[in-house]
Amino acid sequence: MAKDWTSKLPDAAQTYLEGHRLDEVECIIADLPGVARGKAVPASKFSKQAYFHLPDSIFYQTITGDWGEAAGDEGFIERDMVLKPDMDTASAAPWTGDWTLQVIHDAYDRDGKPIDCAPRNVLKRVVKMYEKMGLEPVVAPEMEFFLIARNLDPRQEIAPMVGRSGRPAAARQAYSMTAVDEFGPVIDDIYDFAEAQGFEIDGITQEGGAGQLEINLRHGDPVKLADEVFYFKRLIREAALRHDCFATFMAKPIAAEPGSAMHIHHSIIDIETGKNAFSGPQGGETDMFYHFIGGLQTYLPSALAVMAPYVNSYRRYVRDNAAPINLEWGRDNRTTGIRVPLSPPEARRVENRIAGMDCNPYLGIAVSLACGLLGMRNETRAKTQYRGDAYEGEPDFVNELGAALDLFDEATDLHKILGPDFARVYSIVKRAEYAEFLQVISPWEREHLLLNV
Repeated sequence: MAKDWTSKLPDAAQTYLEGHRLDEVECIIADLPGVARGKAVPASKFSKQAYFHLPDSIFYQTITGDWGEAAGDEGFIERDMVLKPDMDTASAAPWTGDWTLQVIHDAYDRDGKPIDCAPRNVLKRVVKMYEKMGLEPVVAPEMEFFLIARNLDPRQEIAPMVGRSGRPAAARQAYSMTAVDEFGPVIDDIYDFAEAQGFEIDGITQEGGAGQLEINLRHGDPVKLADEVFYFKRLIREAALRHDCFATFMAKPIAAEPGSAMHIHHSIIDIETGKNAFSGPQGGETDMFYHFIGGLQTYLPSALAVMAPYVNSYRRYVRDNAAPINLEWGRDNRTTGIRVPLSPPEARRVENRIAGMDCNPYLGIAVSLACGLLGMRNETRAKTQYRGDAYEGEPDFVNELGAALDLFDEATDLHKILGPDFARVYSIVKRAEYAEFLQVISPWEREHLLLNV
């Protein structure tokens, strides 16, 4: 790497370092759950290295730290990958005690071929398929999460954080500015950290749960936005820790409260014309618009294991509780799984409301785009628009991880888009996690079965 490499950093990173000496660089990559893995190296060493190594086993690791037997025919030899920095992702780590940058890396094998099961590579693969069709996908994620009281004992139920008033956060206060003010110090740090990292927040609102907030991001390139969600999860957790609380992105952390989603807004640009491909010359909805929705309706059931990756994820899909239970689509209808928000023709978009905030952002966005792509390729027609309360209908997808993985394993068309090796590794790792969960005896079982059966 050139000696003057810091002069070529993104503007926000240069502003952050202005007048300071860079101490350390965190070289990171997202694993399958979306956890940041990597190494922290002195800045002087980073300036001399073009890449570093990590074993491929990081992609076989479950959320508990165990491993799935996904290494392939050669066995579990933990072959080194070549991780190369994407300097466009260089970003401040403003919560650290010294002057530190984070840089997201991409994973390659020793022949320079992208590692198929690396989540960022999976998303890049899907985006390239759009580009081959002359299309540029655009996304805007919405991030929901809870600020909770510090929970040091997993046996204890999760409680909302105590706000600046000294009272626990109240539920059912959606869009309340007073409720947002309760978390003012945490939100101030979120804004400060985001500014230092060069991220533009489109807005923060109070959601329906006790201590539940939503952050909206500006629309843009799918890989760039997935990078931002990946960074934001760490940023928000660090901001919460500064104020003696936790931030959680669990899909359903509190039984009586709504769950947390990562709604994904999609639009598509025709590269040749620069226009929104969902809108025709007169502003009407195009066939591509309906085919994209049809793809979501047809293929999302098979993709659910990626957008709802844990046993807890399925607790979020509760009738009449702010989460979809079906794949109907409607205009300006938040009871449907697929929503078309109010917008002018040039901003026409489709919102996928299925994904949970617990999903890996690279994989959640990739699989949603993949479903839409299959719909456009196959000219899959959307069902008739749903009018009214979609909670009155029957569920359109399974309600537990094992069944979702069965459907994912059968979805060969989806595997071709995401990558067959990724699909193989993902299924093995998630089934290993599921098996771990089934070994745990829950308090419900001890309370109701111990002396009664």
